[in-house]
Amino acid sequence: MKTFLRNTLLGTLVASATLCAQAQAPLTEIKVSYQPALYWSLPFFVAAEKNWWAEVGLKPVFSIFPAGVPQMAAAAAKSWDVGGTGSVPAVLGHMRFGIKTIGLTNDESDANTLMVSKEMADQFSKNPASIKGQTILLTSNSTGDFAVQACLKKYGLTKQDVMIKNMGQSEIISALASGGANLAGLWAPNTYSVEEKAGAVQLCSGKDGGAIVPGALVARSEYAEQNPEEVAKFLAVYLRAWSWMNANRPEALVMMRKFYEQGGVNVSDASLQKEFAKRPTFSLEQQLAHMDRSRGTSDMDSWFGQIATFMRGTGAINTTPPGTDYITDVYMKRVNTNPKLREFANRSQ
Repeated sequence: MKTFLRNTLLGTLVASATLCAQAQAPLTEIKVSYQPALYWSLPFFVAAEKNWWAEVGLKPVFSIFPAGVPQMAAAAAKSWDVGGTGSVPAVLGHMRFGIKTIGLTNDESDANTLMVSKEMADQFSKNPASIKGQTILLTSNSTGDFAVQACLKKYGLTKQDVMIKNMGQSEIISALASGGANLAGLWAPNTYSVEEKAGAVQLCSGKDGGAIVPGALVARSEYAEQNPEEVAKFLAVYLRAWSWMNANRPEALVMMRKFYEQGGVNVSDASLQKEFAKRPTFSLEQQLAHMDRSRGTSDMDSWFGQIATFMRGTGAINTTPPGTDYITDVYMKRVNTNPKLREFANRSQ
């Protein structure tokens, strides 16, 4: 009995020592880039608040960018290792800096829209073709631009049938709010801001126009090749945050408001609810399904291919790269084949 008790106590002490050693082990720094106050970047904030990064041995150092283009440009200086961005900058990042797309943030098809002022909403809603000859404010070479073109096509129009004025999103919001514009391409949560503050109305979304607008999880090629385990941990943390938010909506909404307000976005609770309602996210299983090439071209290859074709049409890129050049499921599969990371990514509590 004494031997048994001695061995049991020894085992307990060893286990406790192991846990303490793991808890005290130095965390691996990983540089994470994103754009603030956006739905798809919320998981980074939630994971930090919940201390989930440390649970997988990571210490995130965040870099925040006002838009995707400067975010991609910063990769050249190794300012970040992994992150999230829009599909347009993801393709651009590949063409210019060899950036890899390693997963999906969300489906933004219903969140990139053509908005119309309160004064002209009735006219354009009843007769969308009357948009011809009008000026549309939008951010060129963006997912908003892509959605607007899809909407124009739906109405039998092209960009040549309207006058396009390139502006940043904050400038577009100000123009609509002050009555200086009637039509604009915006993405959420900017769409909610103009709805609430200026009475603007959504005329058409990318989804309405048949366009699929994916958001991208990305990584610098060099970093990913040298640190595959850290990239897999990054993905697991991101997926864990969505798993938890989808299962704990009330608390997630509270954290969402805090995150948006830190980024200067103040919208109603109803608009925050719209973010979850209109923008599907993807579990680990769904991510792998959309990356699957076992039957040929994957869903992601097709979706990003449409984005690349659009970009070539605008002159942003000279060629349309095949998805196999920059979309990889290597790191998502690494999450799935690691029992601990897989459980962590799917954990909803």
